[in-house]
Amino acid sequence: MATLEIRDLQVSVDTEAGPKQILRGVDLTIAGGQTHAIMGPNGSGKSTLAYSIAGHPKYNITGGTVTLDGEDVLDMSVDERARAGLFLAMQYPVEVPGVSVANFLRTAKTAIDGEAPKLRTWVKDVNTALASLEMDPEFATRNVNEGFSGGEKKRHEIVQLELLDPKIAILDETDSGLDIDALKIVSTGVNRFAEKGDKGVLLITHYTRILRYIKPDFVHVFVDGRVAEEGGPELADELEANGYERFLKAAAK
Repeated sequence: MATLEIRDLQVSVDTEAGPKQILRGVDLTIAGGQTHAIMGPNGSGKSTLAYSIAGHPKYNITGGTVTLDGEDVLDMSVDERARAGLFLAMQYPVEVPGVSVANFLRTAKTAIDGEAPKLRTWVKDVNTALASLEMDPEFATRNVNEGFSGGEKKRHEIVQLELLDPKIAILDETDSGLDIDALKIVSTGVNRFAEKGDKGVLLITHYTRILRYIKPDFVHVFVDGRVAEEGGPELADELEANGYERFLKAAAK
């Protein structure tokens, strides 16, 4: 079972006025077989957590540790983190002109596994993954995310998740911009990954609607760069009913 451990993580970003602290001591453990949901208002640090774990250079680690199966993640380059088993689905997937989806996926799989997948089986695997996300096989020949709708970009992220098969999946607002049909398709893909039993999922979201389809084991409320409260799925129901007001008031004291 994979385990991602985050201890007292502190992160800042550089601004014109100087460094600005975003994360103020985050503690979180995601074990294989668990789905964790992080919810919180805008600007609370949810996406900063995701990108800091993935190694985005914009975010400066000022304290704390992140380990994956005991290995120091913060000491790894971005590609080493991916090879170690971390996966990030971005809130705003980028376009990669001139690189086809098929070539992108095969290059990524080769980098992670250390050897290229056999072409005959790989084409079949790609087509199966595309079909499972209700994407036409023609998408494999198109440039990465170029001309894709918002929903197609998000579904392509889950195609990557299925094919690369990481240990821990970090999904940053995967539900944003999805209509109800695309939300169900993406959620089914995430559930299929989680149901392997040894995978960990960290799902970052503003809204509870995706939690109707992806049932979290744990819900964490993020406010002002910290985990303000933790609980089970019932905590998401409370947020749906009452919003973040009580957590924001407590943080302001």
